[in-house]
Amino acid sequence: MTSQILFSSASKSFHKGKYTEALASLNKLLDHSRDVKTYALLAKTLIALGFKEDAAKTYVLAAELGGSRAEDFYADAMKIYFELGQDEMALSLGRPLLERARRDPELAFIITSLFLKRGEKDMVRVFLPALSTSSNSKHNSLAFLLLTGTPENPRDRETVANLLERLPRSIVVIMAHLVFQREVNNYWEMERLQPELDRMLAKNPAQMMKVEAPFYNLHWLADEALNKIASYKPEAYPATNKLERHSRPHAWSKKLRIGYLSSDLWHDHATMKLAGGVLSLHDREKYDVTVFCYTDPRHLKAEIDQDRSKWGKIVTIRDLNDAAAAQTIRDHNIDILIDMKGHTRGGRPGILNHKAAPVQVAWLGFPGTTVNIDLDYIIGDHHVLPDQSKPHYWEKFCRMPESYQPNDPFNRPRRDLFTRANAGLPEDAFVFGSFNATRKISLANVNLWVRILKATPGSVLWLMCKADEARDNLLRRFTSAGIEAKRIVFTKVVSYEEHLARLTLADLGLDTYPYNGHTTTSEQLWAGLPVLTLKGSHFASRVSESLLRAIGVPELIAESEDDYLRMAVEFYQNRERLEPFKARLEENRLVKPLFDAERFCRHLEKAYDLMAERARQGLGPDHIDVPALPDRATPFLIENTVDNT
Repeated sequence: MTSQILFSSASKSFHKGKYTEALASLNKLLDHSRDVKTYALLAKTLIALGFKEDAAKTYVLAAELGGSRAEDFYADAMKIYFELGQDEMALSLGRPLLERARRDPELAFIITSLFLKRGEKDMVRVFLPALSTSSNSKHNSLAFLLLTGTPENPRDRETVANLLERLPRSIVVIMAHLVFQREVNNYWEMERLQPELDRMLAKNPAQMMKVEAPFYNLHWLADEALNKIASYKPEAYPATNKLERHSRPHAWSKKLRIGYLSSDLWHDHATMKLAGGVLSLHDREKYDVTVFCYTDPRHLKAEIDQDRSKWGKIVTIRDLNDAAAAQTIRDHNIDILIDMKGHTRGGRPGILNHKAAPVQVAWLGFPGTTVNIDLDYIIGDHHVLPDQSKPHYWEKFCRMPESYQPNDPFNRPRRDLFTRANAGLPEDAFVFGSFNATRKISLANVNLWVRILKATPGSVLWLMCKADEARDNLLRRFTSAGIEAKRIVFTKVVSYEEHLARLTLADLGLDTYPYNGHTTTSEQLWAGLPVLTLKGSHFASRVSESLLRAIGVPELIAESEDDYLRMAVEFYQNRERLEPFKARLEENRLVKPLFDAERFCRHLEKAYDLMAERARQGLGPDHIDVPALPDRATPFLIENTVDNT
């Protein structure tokens, strides 16, 4: 019987479902001829008979014969090995197919799944376009897992936009998409999706909050009741965790052992520009300070000449998992552990879910309640944490008597380095300035600034902007509203010394809302620039109020958007009304609490004493209000600060 007749017989049997007869014919055929079409039909027959591994091997044989379909057969073999769980075999076949997988979502899915099992995510992000545009929801879900988690990443932004086209009603995708669009100030997308946000909030806010990242939730939703449940997972840690942690035997000593936990432990980070002075001022006779560091070493390479030991004993836990990091903290017998990151990028608050210390505290890094984390206290003040907020926090309040925010006055130079001409600012214009991250400029915020600019024709708005796309979108927003492009002056990030020096070129700082400036606001106040803020309804929107009160200029707190507009316009119309505020900022800078690191440190130590006192007595956490020291009558002393004002 000729090869052609045998193949025809096998093919007919296969299509009639007579797989055993087809197999017999193919085996006879292989005794005479071994070609691509024979192996291909044999592989299909073996699959039909349930011999999948043999089928995969047969597809490999077909591919090895070459020809135009060789890649197809390797792909078929890889899919079978993947289905059988033979990952190494599948991966060995998939490597030559990487380029094809960019166009084939099924191949992309398999190769990506294999690499993810090996913990290799970066290599397979090239498949994001194929996965995110596929009609298969499993492929879409895998694309979501490949995101870097950095909103400024353009590939991630494109991926999420693709997913939204596929899944326009997905709450998860909508919320992720808006995070990316806020990062580049795409107000048109914010407006387009706002009705959907409103619908979801009205229909099922709890379901909506399940998929919200706590940090990004604060940027647009100033509702503490909902902020509390953003990403809430009851199973995040055992319900017995807190009780077991509090009842665990602990050796207290006369000297309190304080631990600080962060990944921001380098001098140029905003957190340490605030807290560095306080950490260095702890009374070492009463407090033993250890800093548990998981900072990216790339940030430390530039710190060769910087001494971090002044903050405390540095213990590196970067390469430890959460459980091991918690054990290291227990090995140091820490009494009070302070997490300085919360749900901000790069944070590892999950370490606290492993019972790291008898008292666990949130402070400074995250302006809100830290959901899903076993914490006893959050450190705030009476402005960011008013009494009515207590039901909306997982933690008990520990309120400082003035502001919750420390400031390091020791390395904040004040120098006259620039003129308006240097900065590209018109000499005689009234300059409104904003130096916050542009993602904080919400849709309502930018619309209000448009109103201000329309009411103040001789003014310009001076904006710090890192990304070109954000710059373009901001400019387009203002010009589409009728504001001349020349009235929006953009500036880049500059060195810290230059940044502090240029602030005085503005007439009035405009705070963002609902997420205020934090370090940015205190820097402007240090430089002597009045900052106008809007009174808020959650921690992140009350920060500037706290700072303005702590430096003695509460009159710059607007009660409403209309009030904010009115005050901005009045300052424009009567620029001389700003002079008393500038004079007061200068008078108060070294007297009022905002920049008094030593006073803040003593208050913070008192807070720790009160927390420890309850814990030593076997009492559970309860709200604490730290009493204030007497007001300072003379300026506090600072060192290492050049002041040419």
